[in-house]
Amino acid sequence: MFFKKAWAFLKRDMIEAFSYKVAFFFDLVGMVANILTFFFIAQLIGPAVVPQLQGYGGYFPFVLIGIALAQFQSAAMNSFAGAIQKEQGHGTLEAILITPTSLAVIAFSGALWDLFFVFLKMVAYLAIGAIFFGIDLSRLNILAAVLILILTVTSLAGFGFFSAGFVLVFKRGDPINYFMNGFSRFLSGVYFPISVLPFWVQKCSWLIPWTYSLEAMRMALLEGKSVFELANPIISLILFSILFLPSGLLFFRWSVKQAKREGSLVFY
Repeated sequence: MFFKKAWAFLKRDMIEAFSYKVAFFFDLVGMVANILTFFFIAQLIGPAVVPQLQGYGGYFPFVLIGIALAQFQSAAMNSFAGAIQKEQGHGTLEAILITPTSLAVIAFSGALWDLFFVFLKMVAYLAIGAIFFGIDLSRLNILAAVLILILTVTSLAGFGFFSAGFVLVFKRGDPINYFMNGFSRFLSGVYFPISVLPFWVQKCSWLIPWTYSLEAMRMALLEGKSVFELANPIISLILFSILFLPSGLLFFRWSVKQAKREGSLVFY
């Protein structure tokens, strides 16, 4: 039953997305522009200038994986709140919630298309980097990379549910998203190694799931490290998932009850 409902949400969102074909073109243009921007920045930065980049084969492979995975991480954070906002905007949230469908199924199913689409974009980033810019992905460990992607979603889904609940209760942008999509990119090493930061700032970096998934993904793609060799970041992501996913779901359930009492489920 879960898969049937999830497919119904995915099919609906896919049909809607494909009805805006121009958006796909501009997504591609933006992707290429983003890649070229960091490629030319990388020409100014060599491994000799920043020794911390030598293990990654230079700045461009490091930052390309960073910006590719960061988009996936943002989707894992934003898609849950986005799904709720979408249903509220269409006036369908209240109708869906009275069906025998759990809140978790509704939220996850509504986020499926965004996660799938941004996964394709991430693959496109890496393919363009490998084909046209010579990034060496010949040693990539697919099993480890897939596991890291799954754990990235589960470790950030809790924050996504907190964000979705905040949207339900307050009907506007929330500070959780502002922090995770802004300040955390600075802390987690999307654009530069966290080792260049002051030590006390590095301690803050290790409190963010993004840090672990970024480092593990770079090692899986560029160095071909296995699941066992990436045990430390993988265990950290599992712990983040155990800590934040259930608490996020509980907050989301409370938010729905609060919105029902106020009669505001249909408003955005």
